[in-house]
Amino acid sequence: MNLLKPKFWEKNNLIVLLLLPLTLITRLIIFIKNKKKKYKSEIKLICVGNIYLGGTGKTQLVMKINEILKKKSKTFVIKKYYKNQIDEQKLLSKSAKLLMSEKRLLALKKIKKTKNTVAIFDDGLQDKSIEYSISIVCFNSLTGVGNEKLLPAGPLREDLSELKNYNAVFINGDKNKHLIKKIKSFNKNINIFVGKYILKNKKSFNLNKKYLAFCGIGTPENFFLLLKKNKFKVEEKIIFSDHFNYGLTDINKIYNLALKKNLNIVTTEKDFMKIKKFKKLKTTFTKIDLKIDNYSDFKNFISQKL
Repeated sequence: MNLLKPKFWEKNNLIVLLLLPLTLITRLIIFIKNKKKKYKSEIKLICVGNIYLGGTGKTQLVMKINEILKKKSKTFVIKKYYKNQIDEQKLLSKSAKLLMSEKRLLALKKIKKTKNTVAIFDDGLQDKSIEYSISIVCFNSLTGVGNEKLLPAGPLREDLSELKNYNAVFINGDKNKHLIKKIKSFNKNINIFVGKYILKNKKSFNLNKKYLAFCGIGTPENFFLLLKKNKFKVEEKIIFSDHFNYGLTDINKIYNLALKKNLNIVTTEKDFMKIKKFKKLKTTFTKIDLKIDNYSDFKNFISQKL
């Protein structure tokens, strides 16, 4: 979904109140989905998804789980095909055997069962047609649960009460005690893990230079915070909508502003996947890794559930 998240999703106000009746449509869709008969696969299935719409770090966590499991198992990553998500698709393909289809179940059925076969779903918690062995809900510590309202009045794809049906929560960013307390109020026994992004290629940047930073991701604050923590001198920021499809006009905007102010350009690896065809724009990109707190506990959790 291409969107810049509206500010009213962060807290309750008059706009939220006016949109509340429309959340009944979301509730009806959820009700219908929950009535579906679930497909039970002989293959072990892990689903990494979210309740809060966009920008919660699902893809990086999928890559980390794949990294953990592929040493002992035959792993596949399954992602529903969306034309505008070529960035995530290319990123996943670099480190995993990626299967895509317009229906996740069709992609799953392409896998021939062998010993220790595991399929990891990038997104899909709202796809109630499949029964997962492990289901993990991702949140971002910066955005939390927003105003706690369902779409379109808020950022939630499901009620927080659905947390009772999932095995674990992964919080991307610094530890957020308020968010953890909120999560535990809906499922006191749920496993909670925390992790944050680290910059892998810091040495490839000249930090004495000044930068223009741009991105089109779900939570752009994460990118800018990463740059700040690594002491980048960011003079200009440009934010595009999530999964933005860059055109020549956008590239010229970035290029001309950087040229005018004599700035180097930096973006995310996901965005670079989309703009590298524009040879005019000389830009660097951040390579990140997900560092999980209590990493051994997380690995044990995954292993025990499978």
